Amino acid sequence: MAQSLQSFHTFSLPSQCQHFYQIDDVNQLITTDFSVPFCILGEGSNTVFLSDYQGSVIHMTTKGVAIQEQSDAFLFHVAAGENWHQLVAMTIANGMPGLENLALIPGTVGAAPVQNIGAYGVELEKFVSYVEYFDIATKTIKRLAKDECQFSYRDSIFKHALKNKAVITHVGLLLPKKWQPVLSYGPLQKLTQPSPQQVFEQIIATRNSKLPNPSELANAGSFFKNPVISNEQLALLLQQYPNLPHYFVDSEHHKVAAGWLIEQAGLKGYKIAGVEVHQQQALVLVNHGNSNGDDLIKMVKHIQQQVWQKYQIALQHEVRLINAECECHIELGASS
Repeated sequence: MAQSLQSFHTFSLPSQCQHFYQIDDVNQLITTDFSVPFCILGEGSNTVFLSDYQGSVIHMTTKGVAIQEQSDAFLFHVAAGENWHQLVAMTIANGMPGLENLALIPGTVGAAPVQNIGAYGVELEKFVSYVEYFDIATKTIKRLAKDECQFSYRDSIFKHALKNKAVITHVGLLLPKKWQPVLSYGPLQKLTQPSPQQVFEQIIATRNSKLPNPSELANAGSFFKNPVISNEQLALLLQQYPNLPHYFVDSEHHKVAAGWLIEQAGLKGYKIAGVEVHQQQALVLVNHGNSNGDDLIKMVKHIQQQVWQKYQIALQHEVRLINAECECHIELGASS
């Protein structure tokens, strides 16, 4: 039976799917039909359905948090359907810090490893001990150690070798008892000897000041990845744009701020139908309504073209885009 998806993804484009499965218990996955096209969905904060989806949506709503105290750390075994920010808030409230820089990132715990969520100098992989998943082919639960997850910037094995082959069921997170704050980014630099709670509150205040609340204005958070470029290209760009924010990646590469590139290209407030580059944070696209997937695709392509013409940098979207049949990628000159 067809199910509307508009309320199940925060960008809120009108769309529906052929079948909708809500998974409250991992055992339900054993009897779920994976022979037709399917899409795994958490809270839909990083997924946009561009049109009606001709397949099944599998909505993970499993709950449960188990904590094991070790001599030097706390090990959390967290169900995929748990809300990420609520988990972070719970760890801080109970004196188990470490995740505070990742506060207020929308979505579920199960979605977090897929794109190795990160913010303010910290990425999820720093705390992952393991990821458990339902293996669709064998209908069994398997576990990957952190090193097997192939984490990199906004990337993991779940986007590649295990794409459409696995459903994440639990994530194991290891929080060391010895806390070391990460204060290298933006407004965190002005904090002196802060407590975990103060870092947590500063992150929340910063995110709220820059990012619109999807329950008030439809959006999918940061839409584009911060591009990684060579040191040679960075040096050339800094000659022309000395204020370009950039961050060390390795000895040969730096990451530059996609939002800054979009803003300096004059695109803040640019609008196609009801899709707009957010007035406060150019990295965010918002949906005022009366929009469809084609409007969003036109917007993404326009931003990519303008940024390429100005900086010779190819922007990639971070948000997962789903067309009628599968996940798709919009790139300069083509979409696949």
